[in-house]
Amino acid sequence: MSHFTVGLTGGIGSGKTAAADKFASLGITIVDADLASRAVVAPGEPVLQQITEHFGTNILDEYGALNRRKLRHIVFAQAAQRLWLQSLLKPYVDAYLERHLKQATSAYVLLVNPLLIESRQQSWCDRLVVIDVCEELQIKRTMSRDDNSETQVQNIMRAQMTRLDRLARADDVIVNNQDLAHLDSQVEQLHNNYLARSNQKS
Repeated sequence: MSHFTVGLTGGIGSGKTAAADKFASLGITIVDADLASRAVVAPGEPVLQQITEHFGTNILDEYGALNRRKLRHIVFAQAAQRLWLQSLLKPYVDAYLERHLKQATSAYVLLVNPLLIESRQQSWCDRLVVIDVCEELQIKRTMSRDDNSETQVQNIMRAQMTRLDRLARADDVIVNNQDLAHLDSQVEQLHNNYLARSNQKS
């Protein structure tokens, strides 16, 4: 990537969205894999047709859009189905992300993806920042946010890279075990660091 690119990742419930929102408030372009994965399965897109053929029409809601909650229940309970879906989505999501990274106009660009390392997008990044939080907090936050059962949250966590493996690959770590002000101050420090690094690259 020609732009200085910072990858942001972390397990479910770690606070990726809150951190990305803070980077955005500092004027940084955010390219989000979750948005990409929604865009490529929108009604009328060829990917949705393939998903419907594979899982059946009951995977759609009353408006013909993908029922993501229903699909999530299936794929996080069955590893083979999850792998099928990931391999289907990957080229479409990659193309979307690459296009939006190229269009970024800020001093550097932030690529947000919970599966950034697993999808090998770390190779696109100049720096990798991991948001770290203990597993008890991950479970508590995700259950209160998404109305998921503890079992469902643990299934999702098992499907993601372990906390230790993620930290071993990090260039920078944000510890998100306190309040929003604590998170924001860490983002501001990293932002100044990345501005300096992006100036050096350009």
